[in-house]
Amino acid sequence: MAVTLKTPEDIQGMRVAGQLAAEVLAMLKDHVKPGVTTEELDRLAYEHIVNVQKATPANVGYNGFPKTLCTSVNHVICHGIPSTAKVLKDGDIVNIDVTVIKDGWHGDTSRMYYVGKPDVRAQRLCTVTLEAMLLGIEQVRPGATLGDIGHAIQKYVEGNGFSVVREYCGHGIGQIYHEDPQVLHYGNRGVGLRLEKGMTFTVEPMVNAGKPGTRLLPDGWTVVTRDHSLSAQWEHTVTVTDDGVEILTPWPKAA
Repeated sequence: MAVTLKTPEDIQGMRVAGQLAAEVLAMLKDHVKPGVTTEELDRLAYEHIVNVQKATPANVGYNGFPKTLCTSVNHVICHGIPSTAKVLKDGDIVNIDVTVIKDGWHGDTSRMYYVGKPDVRAQRLCTVTLEAMLLGIEQVRPGATLGDIGHAIQKYVEGNGFSVVREYCGHGIGQIYHEDPQVLHYGNRGVGLRLEKGMTFTVEPMVNAGKPGTRLLPDGWTVVTRDHSLSAQWEHTVTVTDDGVEILTPWPKAA
């Protein structure tokens, strides 16, 4: 596993890109409402990144992906493709995932949104997933292991009656969108790569209300729950510091 340690100057570049990515999610908040298409959200994000931020939407054309955002609604786990046919309705939950490139550095983040007022179980799924991500991030410090992150997430998710998706995980990130290490959201304490200052990666648990099984749709991108249960995901890009962790994609207070 070839993990690239970042210098303080590198981290600053990633901090800028990360803040821009978080800004996109904050900008979209007021637009996520019943009657809006995921295509419209994608257009807003693209125009903001290109025209306002003077940056590059990393997803466009990445391995053939056609859009700026991944918009994953209800039982879609990840990589949902924005479409004029997908109209958000009251009670939906949606994950929006965006990556911005600025001066060669990537900032990658995602969050859940409520469309109108979802039912109590859907809201609880989103809340538990957020809390699990934050618990995983709390494990990050020099000398800790990737297994510490996965264990904290898995224990909390399963303790709340939900399940962790196994097939998709977090990843190293920098000037390369996806690099080592792979960051699993399940595992055992003390197992796996030992963390060092300057490592940068995402923590992005995908949590299903039902069983953890997944299915890839024929479009080659969209991943759904096999049992059609709801799914939620939150994501931050982080870096290992001298004595802990810094979130490089902090959401603005209004978000």
